[in-house]
Amino acid sequence: MNRRHMLIAGAGGAAAAATGGWLGWRGAVGSASAYERYSAELRAPLPADPQVLDLIRTATLAASGHNTQPWRFRLGPGTIDLLPDLTRATPVVDPDDHHLFVSLGCAAETLAIAGAATGRPGDFSTAPEGGLRYSFAPAPPRPDPLFPAIARRQSTRALYDGRPVPNEALARLQQAGEREGVRCVLITERARLDQLRDLTLAGNEAQMRDPAFIAELKHWLRFNPASAMRQGDGLYAAASGSPTLPDWLGPRAFDLFVTAASENDKYARQIDSSPGVAVFFGAQADRAHWIEVGRACHRFALAATALGLKLACINQAVEVARLRPELAALAGENGLRPDMVMRFGYGPTLPLSPRRPVAEVLA
Repeated sequence: MNRRHMLIAGAGGAAAAATGGWLGWRGAVGSASAYERYSAELRAPLPADPQVLDLIRTATLAASGHNTQPWRFRLGPGTIDLLPDLTRATPVVDPDDHHLFVSLGCAAETLAIAGAATGRPGDFSTAPEGGLRYSFAPAPPRPDPLFPAIARRQSTRALYDGRPVPNEALARLQQAGEREGVRCVLITERARLDQLRDLTLAGNEAQMRDPAFIAELKHWLRFNPASAMRQGDGLYAAASGSPTLPDWLGPRAFDLFVTAASENDKYARQIDSSPGVAVFFGAQADRAHWIEVGRACHRFALAATALGLKLACINQAVEVARLRPELAALAGENGLRPDMVMRFGYGPTLPLSPRRPVAEVLA
C-alpha cells in the first residue's frame, strides 16, 4: 500500500471510530464476501437450455466506458434489439458518444458469441435509435474458445509483471482484434511504449485539470461493496485496487489525494509494467464503425483473457482531441482517428465490476 492509500485508510479508520466502530463501518460499506456472492451470481454459468434472458445477462458482462452499461435490450419474436441508452452518456469525456457506441459494439459481440455457443446463432442488422437487431434461430451450438472467457474478462487497472508476451500469443491477439473496417496495431517496442506513455500522461494532465471531467468521473465512482451492489454500475474501488470507504468519505478522500501528479505517476508505472499496447482504428469516424471497433476490441479482450492475460483501457490520448494525430502517427495510421487504446500483460486478478440486473436493461 502506497502513502496515498495509507492516508486514506487512516482516514477510514478514524471514520469507523466516529460512526460506531467496526459494526458502523461495515454497515456503511458492506462486506467483500457479500460482493463476491453477488458477482458470482451475475456470472453464473448458463443453464443447459438457456433462455433469451440468460443471453441478455451474459451480454451485459461486456465492457463499457466508466462501466456505464449504456444499453437497453428489446425482445421480439426471434430478435433482440440492442439499443443505446443515452441517459447513461458521459458528455464530458465522450462528447460525441464515441465511447457509448464502442460499448454497444462490445455488448453486440458478447451477444453474438454467447448466442452461437448456446444454440441461437444470428446476424445483426440496423435497428431503430442507432442500435442493432440480432435475428436468431435455433441451431446446434457452435463451441467458441472465447465463450468461457466472457465471465472472466475484466479491466485490470493494476501493475503487470512486465513479462513479454510470446509471439504466438501476439499473433492470436492481432487476429482477434481486426475485422472489416477495423485496424488493430500492437505496440511492444519499449521506445514506442514510452512515447505512448507520454501521450497518455499529457491527456491525463488535461483531464485532471478540468473540473467538469472530475465531477463526471466522481459521479461514476463506487467506493464500497454496498454502493457497487446497490447501483450495479460504475467504477468499483476494489476492482481498481483502491481502498474501501463509506459513500460520505470517498469523494472527500478523492479530492484530497487524487491529483494530476498522483494519477500521472500511477499511469506511468502501469504502462511501464505493460509489455504491450493495442491501438484500434475504425476506417471512418461514425457510429457504425465505432460499433465495429467495439466488437473488435471485445474479441481482443476475450482472446487476451483466454490466453491468461490482463488488460485495461488507457484512452486519454483518444479522449483529448488534440493528441489524436500524434497517437495516430505513433501507430503508423496517419489520417485516421484512433478509437481505443488497451494495455495488456500478465497481472493480478482483482474483484470483478458490478452489473445491473436484466430487468433494469430491458426496453
